[in-house]
Amino acid sequence: MSDERWKQRFRAARVSLPGWAREAPDRSLFRSNASGTWEIYTWDRSTGEQRQATSRPNGTLSGTLDPYGRELWWFADTDGDEFGVWRKQPFEGGESVAATVLEPAYPAGLALARSGRVIVGRSGQHGTSIHLIDPGQDPVTIYEHEENAYLGGLSRDERLIAIGHSEHGDSRHPSIKIVNPDGSLVAELHDGPGKGVGPSGFAPVAGDSRLLVSHERRGRDELLIWNPITGEETELTFDLPGEVGASWFPDASALLVGHGYEARDEIYRYDLASGELTRIETPRGSLGGATVRLDGSIEFMFTSAAEPPVIRSTTGAVVLTPPGEPAPPSVPVEDAWVDGPGGKIHALVSKPEGDGPFPTVFDVHGGPTAQDTDAFNPGTAAWVDHGFAVVQVNYRGSTGYGSAWRDALEEKVGLIELEDVKAVRDWSVASGLADPAKMVLTGGSWGGYLTLLGIGTQPDDWTVAVAGVPVADYVAAYEDEMEALQAFDRSLFGGSPAEVPEKYEESSPITYVERVEAPVLVLAGENDPRCPIRQIDNYLARLDELGKTHEVYRFDAGHGSLVVEERIKQVEAEIGFAMKNLNMG
Repeated sequence: MSDERWKQRFRAARVSLPGWAREAPDRSLFRSNASGTWEIYTWDRSTGEQRQATSRPNGTLSGTLDPYGRELWWFADTDGDEFGVWRKQPFEGGESVAATVLEPAYPAGLALARSGRVIVGRSGQHGTSIHLIDPGQDPVTIYEHEENAYLGGLSRDERLIAIGHSEHGDSRHPSIKIVNPDGSLVAELHDGPGKGVGPSGFAPVAGDSRLLVSHERRGRDELLIWNPITGEETELTFDLPGEVGASWFPDASALLVGHGYEARDEIYRYDLASGELTRIETPRGSLGGATVRLDGSIEFMFTSAAEPPVIRSTTGAVVLTPPGEPAPPSVPVEDAWVDGPGGKIHALVSKPEGDGPFPTVFDVHGGPTAQDTDAFNPGTAAWVDHGFAVVQVNYRGSTGYGSAWRDALEEKVGLIELEDVKAVRDWSVASGLADPAKMVLTGGSWGGYLTLLGIGTQPDDWTVAVAGVPVADYVAAYEDEMEALQAFDRSLFGGSPAEVPEKYEESSPITYVERVEAPVLVLAGENDPRCPIRQIDNYLARLDELGKTHEVYRFDAGHGSLVVEERIKQVEAEIGFAMKNLNMG
């Protein structure tokens, strides 16, 4: 493959929506791939100076500024394994140092207070713990539990700490606990089995103890405001289809509401005093984040499948522009609604020029609690450039279509999702979109898992498979994966492999490996804590024993790569493998 437009889309510099220090709003940080690897940058808006703050072989994603913008904190793992410690360095630059004396762990939240107080959440073999560190003092553990939890917020006056937890054993439907700085309980919010509540931030005004909460009391993501001191709850209902989330305006007078519906987003201002909901004009597409500045202006990132992201302000200004030439555009998506065994299935279709039927890629999203949206994706565009139609299915298990749709996969994990993928696959053939002899099943993470499970349970439907960082042997994956994902799996299956072995066997790709007919390429990260390498090796060994056609692409990182050229190599291998096995040249 020559150096074509598809590679330019990966190499074009991109930037994230910038964050900023509350007490020093001219001091910002953002992520960018301008160096060839995703790293964290600081930005002094008063001078325009930008500085690459981190530089590591496998990149850096997690970082934040202290309230006064004096220090940058960033999470340092080892070669993408997500296990590590927080480090800090001056905003202006200089050597980084360990930010705390806490032992390495998986991150579970961080809050930096105006007083210098720090709250750190950690996850690992011990379960989840949350630690309070006052200036010059040793860390004090204020919360610890064997089940999954995370730090959900610190009130502006530093008197209240919100914790999202699953002490009841269901991490897919969490509850909220509010504690004092000494760890003593203030209040709890629990909506019962199958109904999660999550903290979305305290009101950003000193003395205001209200907490913004997401809930699903009516079968979809909605909002309420809870005062844990008084116990008062105010549910916020909007005449909008789909699901909503929100964050506070800086003076706590209003909420910035994000509304997601049918794979696209829009934003609103909700005035808490008057109850007025005002739509903010944005392009059609997907929201990549939004934040309210101290002057009330809103900065937001919007994107669509056809156009790369742009970061704008409601003032009309472009907030932040990546250096160099922009990424070449791609094609817009088309919506398809297909009758499925559990109801209407929403799919997004990207097509090359010409008339079908096309060789068709079913690119199955990860998560599973995620969704495909109308957003720019260099990988999708690369397949289209090579003559493939791409279909993305928001199967049962996806977010954005209500709680029942999201949780339906619990009946038969993996198999439910594949019923929906097959229904859309059959529609794509019947409608003349797809060539039934040239069907590629692919995906990463949970999408990689569904790919391997699909070619084992639906061997007649798929011609080629490309599975990125997949679950391949579910029991071995459970044994080796990070503890938070073990909690997720127990919630998903109703227990561990020791407790419900038949469910894990029924949903594990290795159970069906003898039935695989499609040539399969597996991409695996050597340091992956989510879909660990041993369970992939188990599956590959069985393919070898059975003489099945397969290849493996190993890379020295974790659950994916933050290095641009490495990602290009992977996509080149994926498309090349598909074209070779479809006799497309």
